[in-house]
Amino acid sequence: MTLSNTLARVDADLAAGRVPVARQRLRGLVSSFPCDPTLRRRLAEVYRLYGDAAEAGRWMYLEEDRREDETVAFEERYRSPGRRMKALAWRGPEALAATAFAEGQLAAVRGARAGELERPVDWDRPDSYEEWAGETWRPEGRNRSLAGVLVGGGCVVGVLLNLAIWVVGLVTIAG
Repeated sequence: MTLSNTLARVDADLAAGRVPVARQRLRGLVSSFPCDPTLRRRLAEVYRLYGDAAEAGRWMYLEEDRREDETVAFEERYRSPGRRMKALAWRGPEALAATAFAEGQLAAVRGARAGELERPVDWDRPDSYEEWAGETWRPEGRNRSLAGVLVGGGCVVGVLLNLAIWVVGLVTIAG
């Protein structure tokens, strides 16, 4: 299917109220044509229909006329440069960007991640910049602490005690 045919289907989906289908089509197009700012802008418009400022900001991040609230929401959701690189779904050198502003944004995010890792990173090699590249990865909010370990251990002990009581009860009833 050609780009123009897919965009016509996106328009038809939106007109018929099939916003999730339109969103998926646009996501596929952005994946196939990551350097096309028009597709990114259209995808941001769809996310605005959902009221998702972070995702609208994600797809408008390379645009000079982006909305500040959406940019802030995007940066809060994707806090690290590595996560932003992944979220932006860019491929190729920054020179492929449609504008100098977009090129600068891409270079800044890539440069920040390279600085964190103290080595070069490449848009075409996600393994060079993803969160776990060269660091111990831990999901946000999953920090280990003594209190967390004790609470987790207490839960295990509680489950085992309840199981033992249940088994004793079955043995008593059967016997």
